[in-house]
Amino acid sequence: MKMHGRTPVVLLLAGLVTLYACHRDPDVAQPAGQEWNGPTPFQLSYPAWAADALHELLIPVDNPLTEEGVALGRKLFHEKALSDDYSMSCATCHQQEFAFSDPRTVSLGTDGSPGRRNSMGIMNPAWDHLFFWDARAASLEMQALGPVVNMVEMRNTWPVVESRLAAHPDYPLLFERAFGSPGVDSMRVVKAIAQFERTLISFNSRFDRFEHGGDITALTPQEQAGRDLYFGEAHCNDCHAAPFFSDNSVLAIGLGGDASDQGMGEVTGDHADYGRFKTTTMRNIEVTAPYMHDGRYATLEQVVDFYADSVDVNAPNMSQHMLPWIAGEIDLDADERAALVAFLKSLTDTEFLNNPAFSDPH
Repeated sequence: MKMHGRTPVVLLLAGLVTLYACHRDPDVAQPAGQEWNGPTPFQLSYPAWAADALHELLIPVDNPLTEEGVALGRKLFHEKALSDDYSMSCATCHQQEFAFSDPRTVSLGTDGSPGRRNSMGIMNPAWDHLFFWDARAASLEMQALGPVVNMVEMRNTWPVVESRLAAHPDYPLLFERAFGSPGVDSMRVVKAIAQFERTLISFNSRFDRFEHGGDITALTPQEQAGRDLYFGEAHCNDCHAAPFFSDNSVLAIGLGGDASDQGMGEVTGDHADYGRFKTTTMRNIEVTAPYMHDGRYATLEQVVDFYADSVDVNAPNMSQHMLPWIAGEIDLDADERAALVAFLKSLTDTEFLNNPAFSDPH
């Protein structure tokens, strides 16, 4: 990691977030004999090349990262008391080994009810602007409010969750240490979870070592060929733009299929938004199957075949990013498709998938 402290965001958040420095594991225990002086600013770490003009670090002024807040959020992310019957936590549908996604086509609620859409992975959300496939939440805090009370997810109420946590032998002190004053409430719960999620940083794939670390052996010749296609004639980078491999957009891509799910259009009621869904990151895409908002594709090969053969160029509200498809410019043979798949697998960050700082602390 390289030290870097010149961005406007860092200046704005000075004292709250220190960039490009390795952070220590959050420790909420008070050292013997030392006076507690309030929450400790958390030092977020990411490489200098990940900061660019198109991707701004987004940390709310009213929810700065702290060591105690991140530790509490990690515990709450894995806390099954959030669900009505103590059977489900955030981590149930966002599993670390799958880049915090769910390998099932759709997740199941505590009563076994199937959800409507595939569970999205969580990677580098501190730079994200919109959440959920239909972009209905504008922050991680807003996103975390929904699943607890959703009747096809955790099926609980916030008063019940608050009373459970307030009666717990550990949580009241953890909340006080995280926020500087006593009190357990829904907004503190989601703020803590959001703090933890903002630490889920993934920038250490073989592609990163090849592209930014100078390791020319990190990619095979086939993967390098796929890289050239991704950034060139296959036009993948038009929407899934490096270094985050997403552009925070909500697009219609000619996917077709179930007309009963109109994505963002269901949120806004605007026909111009019908069929628009959030652009996901390609980072760790190898482990986040199945793919698309409805989990219709089981393999990356099927996804590449869709883009090569099956985009509905006459679909309504097609994104301008899809002009190469509308113009008939996409023509990939079998070897090129295999190279693209190989390259996509080079975006897997095994360190991220196994980082003990993200695992269940219970």
